[in-house]
Amino acid sequence: MYYSPLPHRSLLELTGADRVSFLQGLVTADVAQAAPGRALYGAFLTPQGKFLYDFFLSADGDRLILEVESEGRDDFRTRLSRFRLRSKVAIANLDDWQVFALWDGAVPKVHGGLVVADPRLPQAGYRAWLPSAPAECQLADWDSHRIPLGLPDGRRDMVPEKTILLEAGFDELGGVDWQKGCFMGQEITARSKYRGQIKRRLLPVDIEGEAPPPGSPIYAGGQEAGEMRSHAGKKGLAVIRLDSLDAELKVGDTRLTPTPPAWVNL
Repeated sequence: MYYSPLPHRSLLELTGADRVSFLQGLVTADVAQAAPGRALYGAFLTPQGKFLYDFFLSADGDRLILEVESEGRDDFRTRLSRFRLRSKVAIANLDDWQVFALWDGAVPKVHGGLVVADPRLPQAGYRAWLPSAPAECQLADWDSHRIPLGLPDGRRDMVPEKTILLEAGFDELGGVDWQKGCFMGQEITARSKYRGQIKRRLLPVDIEGEAPPPGSPIYAGGQEAGEMRSHAGKKGLAVIRLDSLDAELKVGDTRLTPTPPAWVNL
């Protein structure tokens, strides 16, 4: 089993009698399905259906635990708090535990924390929220595992107020529950799905040459065809126009070859 600390991820806790109903109307996951030992994957969107934050969610006794990006945690908490009104819910940082990714092995037994299966893909492994753990790996090792699987990592791969969730695979990865009812941005997200309006996808790419920095424009025959996201070695993630998948894709002298995983519906 490989353990990698994820220092760019942190935790929030929601307590109070209305914690489930409060969060249910705001996010893409079905919060009512949160249970001890089970994680959900989801996102918090703008009213226009654009990505703001992704998260993992689980229940722990009389509280909900959310794993979010460290850099935006305070803003996320503030945004949630604006919707509290008279709801009986409290939202606070949870700094007693650290976030880890675990993969390639059986689920370990832990004391004083939680380990839950990554709900996106079985190959992804587990998310662990622990006081501490052996740091056998680094973030780059986790990237080398997740990128070929096509798994996005928050704002490293999705642009706030710009990315459409279905471009980043949230439908296939279970990050949107279509049966739960309304959530912020639900109408536009559903329209994108049922009208087939997705023209670009976040996909793994093989990199031939120097890895382009995140945000680098990708060209096909002189026409812009996408944008680079995170990378690890000779593998990366890039947003690519679907009508350019079979074209020669380049960033300067670097050539990119899309390698869509089996779970992606193109």
